[in-house]
Amino acid sequence: MLDITQTAIEGLFTMIMVVDISKSNIDFDALKSRLSQKGQELAVRVDAQREEVFHFMHRI
Repeated sequence: MLDITQTAIEGLFTMIMVVDISKSNIDFDALKSRLSQKGQELAVRVDAQREEVFHFMHRI
């Protein structure tokens, strides 16, 4: 893990984690799917996106 932030937005707990998956043995799409499935099991929403998309969405 490279960075983590946590906050409450309109009463909802949110967490953003920046992680390095360069040494992962599965590709990004498979990881994203597994995280989403685990989130459903835990009754939470888990979204994953590539760093460049995150930066593009948050530049203002």
